[in-house]
Amino acid sequence: MTQPPASGPTGPTDLPPAQSGPAAMGSSVPPSPPGYPPYSSPAGRPPRKRGALVATLALGVVLLLCAGGGVTAFLTLRNTESGEGAPEPSVAVDEFLTAVYQERDAAKAASMVCTAARDQQKIRAKVAEVEAYMSAHQSPRFRWDTPKVDNETGDRATVTTTVTVTTADEKIANQDLRFTVIRKAGWWVCEVA
Repeated sequence: MTQPPASGPTGPTDLPPAQSGPAAMGSSVPPSPPGYPPYSSPAGRPPRKRGALVATLALGVVLLLCAGGGVTAFLTLRNTESGEGAPEPSVAVDEFLTAVYQERDAAKAASMVCTAARDQQKIRAKVAEVEAYMSAHQSPRFRWDTPKVDNETGDRATVTTTVTVTTADEKIANQDLRFTVIRKAGWWVCEVA
């Protein structure tokens, strides 16, 4: 039997020499097997981390939920009435008629209308119609019967009255009006028919 030499390399002689220096010490990449090119990560790009992706997705979900909550709050609160409505349905109608027919103040009339029906252009058009009637006839006077609550159920009431216009030359015209009035922090005119 033969004995291996006491000094010198042992093992296969066709392997490349071992690397020495900083590349061999700090490298976590094992040497490539013979016949394969050495592994290298893309230049300047550290390996991907899942934590950053999960954090980004979680932040996106939180922002989406906050935005959804904000939109829901806006839609819920946009129909709330600003200010305080009238204490009774008949008072709401009387104040509305006074603003339109006697004071001819569109802004004041609009402040007595519920948010859902508040159309500044229509209210201004009605006040302009009354003013045109005032200039076309001899001293017209508008009056109305005390508004009468015909039906009140919970937060909704139907109020009726008759508006009468009388001119200086003894012309008289009547118009029966029916109002739908709702209660939200007081009573508000919502519909006139």
